[in-house]
Amino acid sequence: MKTPSLAKFLPLARAALLLALLVAADSLRAEPPLLRLSVLQFGTAHWELDHLQRHGLDRDEGFVLDVRLVANLPASRIAVSSGDVDGAVVDLTWAQARHVAGHSYRYLPYSSQMGDVLAAPGASIHDIEDLRGKRIGVAGGPDSKGWVLLTRAAQARGMALEREAQVQFGAPPLLSQAFRRGQFDVLVTFWHFAAELTAAGEADVALPMDSLLASLDIPTGLPILGYVFHDSWADDHQALVAGFARAVARTKRQLRDDPDHWEALRPLMRVSDDAHFTALRQGYLQGIPEPLDEARVAALQRLLVMAGSAAEEVMPARLFVLDPGGVP
Repeated sequence: MKTPSLAKFLPLARAALLLALLVAADSLRAEPPLLRLSVLQFGTAHWELDHLQRHGLDRDEGFVLDVRLVANLPASRIAVSSGDVDGAVVDLTWAQARHVAGHSYRYLPYSSQMGDVLAAPGASIHDIEDLRGKRIGVAGGPDSKGWVLLTRAAQARGMALEREAQVQFGAPPLLSQAFRRGQFDVLVTFWHFAAELTAAGEADVALPMDSLLASLDIPTGLPILGYVFHDSWADDHQALVAGFARAVARTKRQLRDDPDHWEALRPLMRVSDDAHFTALRQGYLQGIPEPLDEARVAALQRLLVMAGSAAEEVMPARLFVLDPGGVP
């Protein structure tokens, strides 16, 4: 009996190998790109992105979202600056400062919400002049949007708050605890922490942010929080950024139009009662920005100038991601 020669099996082996390679190639082609985002674990963007992931809106747009939670704002900024992640949620003022420093980012609007300036219940603080000598807690750092706008409004009145008040920067949860213990007279914090304190009756609105904006002739309702991506990275991943923008727009519509979606987000919101839950939900919805078009980009650029940036150094229009369909 003759043993089959090896030569007879080679064509079959080659065909099997070719088939395996084609299957592997198809598998690689089918794997959607990964989008890594850094967000605060206690931030409102976490709610939005959790809904986006849970309902598969990322895969609907051909990518997989990887959310990296961090404990504080500086950590999120470092993550996107170093390239550890592709994007993060930041203040427009931070993106502007990085642009001036030679590190430009594409800016996709997230929210128009800003926290009001708070004071202890019954405190006699009704005007910027009343802030002289006060102990002020500020969430984030010196380039935090609320602090930047407050100091600009004070400068217009001839005041230098950084010298005329006792200012301490810190993480929002720690500042809220310190405020409750009476360690601060005034608090400038993120809007959802402000909403929690006012809903609980632990703080009063001393200076509404809308009134500060009006004093600077800055329009209200502009998206001063946004998702940012390195400019060069965004150039290389235009389809991915556009897909993410569409997924975010769908997320906002769903959260706006169907209140039932919010029950799944309640654990992330860390609320103790229905009043806090309702206040935070309404605050998020009120902060959904209008579609970003050329006119609103121009308004954002004017805001940056009014907030202290040189006109020739303001982020150019090309860095703002125009609305892919909006949240009508």
